[in-house]
Amino acid sequence: MAYRLEQLNRSGIPPLLAGIESLEQWKDKLAGIRTTWLTYIGGLPAGVPVRTDSYSRSEHTGYTRYGIRYDTVYADEVTAYLLVPHEPKFKHLPGGGYPAVLALHPTIGQGKDDIALASGRPNRRYAVELAQRGYVVLAPDALTAGERIYPGKAAFDSGPFDERYLHWSTVAKNIADHRQAIDVLSSLKDVNPEAIGAIGHSFGAYNAYFLAGMDNRVRAVIASCGFSPFTGDRNPEHWSYRSYPYTHIPNLSADLKRGEVPFDFHEIIALSAPTPFFGYSGQNDKIFPHWEAIGGGYLELKKLYGWLGEEESFQSYIGTGAHDFPEDIRRLAYAFLDRWLANE
Repeated sequence: MAYRLEQLNRSGIPPLLAGIESLEQWKDKLAGIRTTWLTYIGGLPAGVPVRTDSYSRSEHTGYTRYGIRYDTVYADEVTAYLLVPHEPKFKHLPGGGYPAVLALHPTIGQGKDDIALASGRPNRRYAVELAQRGYVVLAPDALTAGERIYPGKAAFDSGPFDERYLHWSTVAKNIADHRQAIDVLSSLKDVNPEAIGAIGHSFGAYNAYFLAGMDNRVRAVIASCGFSPFTGDRNPEHWSYRSYPYTHIPNLSADLKRGEVPFDFHEIIALSAPTPFFGYSGQNDKIFPHWEAIGGGYLELKKLYGWLGEEESFQSYIGTGAHDFPEDIRRLAYAFLDRWLANE
């Protein structure tokens, strides 16, 4: 189903459950959303066998940080930090092992350093905080950031990728790489593979729920300032070609020129329902400023979770702040992870 942007902006977020009276009808609708999504992002290849190596190790208060590399699709390699608590604070879960989190960084050239080093920006060091809380944390560089910037290019210049993969997308590439990250976490003897979550701010936030929609091994999602529906968006083109040379989904370009979109992003979050989901957005967010539509999307998702009998698995907050992940919201988010991953 295609939506006219002018209609979305006039009528608001499309209801998720319109015309849905049974679980089978919902599953059929969800299958259609999934097919459309995979078509536009260019599909997802099968993963590769887990192979990792460590290139650094350092001791910190409460955890050890390892610099690691692991294989990913199409003969590529991901650089990441693995943070392992010295004394995990959670009881062993059924089946053994401890809860783990895949921590995804926002749009910043430093990539994983922003969230996993003490030198990271204030309100961004969530990988460190979660390791100190007792989680095993994997914080990878996304392609075009950190140690994965293309030689001779600026951070978040996806040009070489776009030229090589004409019918693919960086969105699908990130999902594929992050599925490999879940493989890596699941392979660790100290990790319970049934208790893995994903967290991110901004760019990291939508990559977290994009992953969860394609990989049901993600058992909880934290998304800070990363839900940006087409409805109410004054610049929907940022999902195709942006002012700086990072392209998300090039296949959207022709639709946007016609004033149409093939889905809205609350439907993409719905692909992971009823996986526990925690969302936060700010009314003074200058990057994603359309907080009324964001709130409408959250409300539709809350209705869906309730209809599925999992109302407590969905939490969302809209504050008065900017494009940030403030301390009070992080406390709520971490408590949410504790509940759904650590049985606390």
